[in-house]
Amino acid sequence: MSSVGPFAMHTVLVAVAALLAWWLARSLGGRVAAGCDVESGCAVASTQADHARCGAGRLFIDTFFVGLLAARLGYVLRWWPEYAATPKSIIAIGDGGFAWWIGLPAAVAFAWWRTRSPARLPLRRPVMIGIAAGMLVWFAANATLTLLRNSAPPLPDIELATLDGRPTTLSAYAGRPVVLNMWATWCPPCRREMPVLEDAQHRYPDVAIVLVNQGEDRAAIGDYLAQQGLALDHVLLDPHSRTMLDTNTRGLPTTLFFDANGRLVDTHMGELTRASLADTLRKRFAKQGSE
Repeated sequence: MSSVGPFAMHTVLVAVAALLAWWLARSLGGRVAAGCDVESGCAVASTQADHARCGAGRLFIDTFFVGLLAARLGYVLRWWPEYAATPKSIIAIGDGGFAWWIGLPAAVAFAWWRTRSPARLPLRRPVMIGIAAGMLVWFAANATLTLLRNSAPPLPDIELATLDGRPTTLSAYAGRPVVLNMWATWCPPCRREMPVLEDAQHRYPDVAIVLVNQGEDRAAIGDYLAQQGLALDHVLLDPHSRTMLDTNTRGLPTTLFFDANGRLVDTHMGELTRASLADTLRKRFAKQGSE
């Protein structure tokens, strides 16, 4: 499963883990009411426990966003050449580009610094416990997703057609890594990621970058590619959207990554950036792009 409704699964997991962590930090904060001042809590609170509970909740939210910002900046610096090539993609956070190993220390350091005063020191423990619980939930959920992905069906053997009308199947790409992208010309994020996929087919020649159009006719697709000046090697037609059905895909664009044995190793729902695609290819196929 790559999504929950219109939301990518990884986004849902982060939201769930953060919500549980916030709830835990806030709940534990109410038990350390002694020593918490009004400034660290909410402006409207009837008891000292309420002040502490609100203070822990607010501190966790601040800590979460500081960690998220640090994780994004760290990821952008890690893949700076890719982001520098398309600067607008830096703010395209839907690409999933976050370095948790940078964000987590930054969040812990921020929470530690914010609770350095005696008045706020009692909030340190509940917030740190919340952070730890959130990370455990996130790691466990990702491990479960990996197990589910390992049991997913292989690269589907669907009858499709090339742009010139010749019949073909996805099994024609067996024996090499496959990046299977499902798209449509009416889909704005699909259109934005087309140049990224075009670039990838030149940088990773031993990976099949296969773009399966969903539900449109040959003329419309050909006209669009010509107007945009796109030279894509493996554009296939799926007029009945069988690929989405067989892969349980619920939105466009969606990109599936299959290894040389046809095993699903990663999924991405939403717009790909040059950096996120390069990162996934490196992690899953140990591929380094050529200049």
